[in-house]
Amino acid sequence: MKPVVLQLIDSFHQGGSERQAIQLTRLLHESGRFNVRLASLSREGTLRAAAEELDLAEIPSFPLNSFYDSNALAQLLRLIAYLRRERVELLHTHDFYTNVFGMAAGSFALVPVRIASMRETGGMRSGAQKTAQGVAYRLAHHVIANSEAVRKKLIDQGIRNTKIHVVYNGLDVNRLASTARRSETLSLLGLALETNGVPRNFITIVANMRHDVKDYPMFLRAARRVKTEVPDAAFLLAGEGELTESIRALARELELESSTFFLGRCEKIAELLNISDVCVLSSQAEGFSNSILEYMAAARPVVATDVGGAAEAIVEGVTGHLVQSGDDKTMAERIISLLREPEKARAMGRQGRQLVEERFSCVAQLERTEELYDKLLRAPAAVANRGKQNS
Repeated sequence: MKPVVLQLIDSFHQGGSERQAIQLTRLLHESGRFNVRLASLSREGTLRAAAEELDLAEIPSFPLNSFYDSNALAQLLRLIAYLRRERVELLHTHDFYTNVFGMAAGSFALVPVRIASMRETGGMRSGAQKTAQGVAYRLAHHVIANSEAVRKKLIDQGIRNTKIHVVYNGLDVNRLASTARRSETLSLLGLALETNGVPRNFITIVANMRHDVKDYPMFLRAARRVKTEVPDAAFLLAGEGELTESIRALARELELESSTFFLGRCEKIAELLNISDVCVLSSQAEGFSNSILEYMAAARPVVATDVGGAAEAIVEGVTGHLVQSGDDKTMAERIISLLREPEKARAMGRQGRQLVEERFSCVAQLERTEELYDKLLRAPAAVANRGKQNS
């Protein structure tokens, strides 16, 4: 019989971790080597429809308000019962909350193989959260990092190297292809092709507005510098979250109100990137950015802060530019140089797309994940745990 593998995700919102987890679930399901299950903490989010289209078994949810109330205990008991009933042989969790909750439940349920994930290098967790995640990693048999930078961070936190496996985010390059005409996309997004008769240059950032770690203020400070040198520049901000209004207020303060366009959650990423001249990421910390891969897959030149795994994707001067976190002056200079040398910018974009096809494809992600699953399921400890689970 095929081993039962459960992917546990936080929600179905449009976050990078959620999109990667659902993509992996689809790839594993289509591969057919495992009996794939999917569960979540929250059932909310636009990605749920895509998950339901996979025609898996029931997709249960285990909603949490806190780790410290009676509901958390009730949900933990429900998940333990589910893991036992479904005879789950491998549990794979994908973010902070599912790591903590899932590894605890998996340990009590004697799941033979338990895999946690790490997708960040810092800037997002309190001391208490770091402690809780450390406990989760100890309960896991293995931890997947999505970049070498994250692997090194895990080692710094005391996780032994042999317990860590790097699986880069995978990207369906074809998903970023767009045949829409520039004028059509601009009309769809409510943007003008020209300003005062001069064609616009579009500089785009795709990042959520939920965490300070994305450092939109740095992007806007760089935008003000770019605007001084390239008056027709326009800045497209695709993301949503609680910080939206404060970021809008800063754009007004920097006198960028007429040049910045807040697009919210953008469902037309391929079309958006297709009209973009330069794509940017200004994060203070990352694990391995999905946005950078999407920019490159869309053949756009990238200017990003040198954090997390950015340098594992961006080849300086070949597929884009890396700048130090907080250095809006250098970021602006790199953007301006790309706008003034469009042929060079397009060549960088083509190199970026080629790199994504070679190193960061869905095929590579699936192969490395299945290789790890097979190895861990065959390990003597997993075989022994399987006997305990069935007894």
